[in-house]
Amino acid sequence: MTSSLRIVHCFRSPVGGIFRHVRDLSEAQVAAGHQVGIVCDSTTGGDYEAQLFEQIADRLPLGVARTPMQRHIGPGDLASAARTFRLIKKLQPDILHGHGAKGGVYARVFGSMLRVSRSRVARLYSPHGGSLHYDEKSLTGRFFFLLEAMMARWSDHLLFVSEEERSMFRRKVGEPRAPHTVVYNGIREEEFEPVPANPDAADFLYIGMMRNLKGPDLFIEALAQAEKRLGRRLSAVMVGDGDDRERCIARVAELGLADRARFLMPMPARKAFALARAVVVPSRAEAMPYIVIEALGAGKPMIVSAVGGIPEIFAEATTALVQPDADAIATKMAEALSDETTYATSMPGRDFLKDHFSAPAMAAKIEKIYFDALAKV
Repeated sequence: MTSSLRIVHCFRSPVGGIFRHVRDLSEAQVAAGHQVGIVCDSTTGGDYEAQLFEQIADRLPLGVARTPMQRHIGPGDLASAARTFRLIKKLQPDILHGHGAKGGVYARVFGSMLRVSRSRVARLYSPHGGSLHYDEKSLTGRFFFLLEAMMARWSDHLLFVSEEERSMFRRKVGEPRAPHTVVYNGIREEEFEPVPANPDAADFLYIGMMRNLKGPDLFIEALAQAEKRLGRRLSAVMVGDGDDRERCIARVAELGLADRARFLMPMPARKAFALARAVVVPSRAEAMPYIVIEALGAGKPMIVSAVGGIPEIFAEATTALVQPDADAIATKMAEALSDETTYATSMPGRDFLKDHFSAPAMAAKIEKIYFDALAKV
């Protein structure tokens, strides 16, 4: 068995947690002596993501290939798929690892096509939430879960980022036909260093995509309610971009918060952490969000929705958990500001975080799974 693998990570959107996961995994795999490349969408992301690609592209032996990929299924999918297949075939992967719904379909379909032509390639899939967030009662959900069940037959291994994500798969799709493992996301050693708040820091930070699933609207409504409960003005910073950004800006103005809730475009998380004393993650659905692990690693007090795999991060300290509801979040905001010191000490301990959510441990577990999967091809 070769000790150096040709690994290609395929995913659609180079933003948020999936992109962070692939970057960390790719860098660790290159450091371990593997040949690694990325294939993803060329129409998603802005200047911040372009800078991240510049930082990593030269370090990846198989490079970065970007081509237009549609988010939703449509007429353009066939042309997009054909372009993506040509890019992947040229890279001659031993491991084809798909991330997210679109990446998962491409990795397993194209990996199977390569095997028909007698290439030896293992097909792996990490949902990262993706299609699993759909309601199983909806037509869209039923369609995607049927597709997930079909694709599972063409999978050599499924990688889940939390026990909750695996449970969700079982509940909505069925028992996985392929071998499957939970491997928690992890952060680098230097990210466990505290990030102190700036002297002029705001009370609360929202950082993430400006889209309904992530709950920026809940953050805004909760901020207004928390002001009323505390009887004083509060300040906030909202960092991120997305389809709902302008709607959020308009809502902040409607609520009379525009002079104390400012919006900034995407930036490195640790730079953003210095802008506020506490971080709020009001998501309606998640798998295992990096931003929560990053914020805790940086020593930031948090208010977090108890969805997806998030409660697994707070297994030994549940104070921060709330339902994704503006009223519940506002109550927790008021609590956090009433006694900031006590609230901060209720977060998960650093030893627990390092034991369960380190990037080197994540990469080592996934590397073993790659070799095991390839050995069975």
